[in-house]
Amino acid sequence: MLPSEIEILFVSHKYPPAVGGMEKQSFELINNVALYLKVHTIVYDNKESILTFFFHLNRRIVSKISDNPRIKLIHFNDGLIAALASFHKGYGHLKRIVTLHGLDVVFPFPYFQRRIIPRFNVFDRIITVSQATAQAAQSRGIDASRILVIPNGVDPALPSTAVTPENGLDFIGTEYRNLSGNATPLPYFITLGRPVRRKGFSWLMEHVIPAVQGNFKLVMIGPFDHNPTPTERLLNLLPNKLYHLFTLFLGYPTDQQNMRKLLKAYPEQIQHLGKVSIAQLKQLLAGAQAFLMPNIQVPGDMEGFGLVCLEASAAGTIVVAAELEGITSAITHNHNGLLLASRDAHAWITQLQSILDHPDHYEKLGQKFKCNTSKEFSWDIMARNYGQTFVELCQTL
Repeated sequence: MLPSEIEILFVSHKYPPAVGGMEKQSFELINNVALYLKVHTIVYDNKESILTFFFHLNRRIVSKISDNPRIKLIHFNDGLIAALASFHKGYGHLKRIVTLHGLDVVFPFPYFQRRIIPRFNVFDRIITVSQATAQAAQSRGIDASRILVIPNGVDPALPSTAVTPENGLDFIGTEYRNLSGNATPLPYFITLGRPVRRKGFSWLMEHVIPAVQGNFKLVMIGPFDHNPTPTERLLNLLPNKLYHLFTLFLGYPTDQQNMRKLLKAYPEQIQHLGKVSIAQLKQLLAGAQAFLMPNIQVPGDMEGFGLVCLEASAAGTIVVAAELEGITSAITHNHNGLLLASRDAHAWITQLQSILDHPDHYEKLGQKFKCNTSKEFSWDIMARNYGQTFVELCQTL
């Protein structure tokens, strides 16, 4: 049991109502640690511009700790806000911790790499979400003795309510029914995420899906613009280096252009649903033959952890993922998912074909993997690991 008298200040610019993996992690971290320790927060709530939030942050932190003198430690939710905080004044007597997620370590802006990354050594502890992120941080000059790996968590197991002819969703329609017209749903694989290059979606669509034999579909979920946007046209005018920097910083969907072409090339095999509700996502995951995460290496970018893999595994869906970067901290081969070499088209084709040809075997395997994921990953486990780190640091004051 953690001592409840210790008070922590969480500072985060990634927080609901905004939606995303980092927002989810920040929300769960704060609210689960609050079950064990006294928690204070300064979080961005979209009621002002993000620049205004950053501009006033130093003053707000000093004011918060002045009003709450029992605060002993401040946690910053990622490298961007920590980089700004490294220049702050007025609370150097407190312990400070930052969590690094991946891109906030490898972002390929020369000034950031040369001048900002070394400043992370002013923090008493640097928590990374995966071993891959820890290695990237250490290789850039961050003191290894300050680094601690704490993986993210995952929501409790999702209910296994698969898409069937009886409960089929309107947006699925008849396309998932057997072509002979009977009531057997068409098998499908599923992907989830923003269409950024490192996700490898266009690689999967071009080099794997067309070569797999059988009557099946690839269903893709996540934000997606089916037509070019004004922002996309503007970014395309930039020189390659600036385009790469700007799109990485903005998290811009750089794979969309290729994906649009491939959706038109394989309309019978691949469908992009865009964003769906949580209820629809649960049903789609429960009914999928497998969840696919075919990441590829992109210079200056990385997959810090692979939270969506855990979410799919917790739903009982077989996870097939690239053995790359932070994904390997979420998925262990043949334990809670299947790892394949990135860009190895033959391995991916063979594995997906096997899943289609032997559905009963992989359904049982998915339930085994689900149990392993549920035992080893949870938001509570993550929060208790953070809490213990906070306590240990506070006790060194």
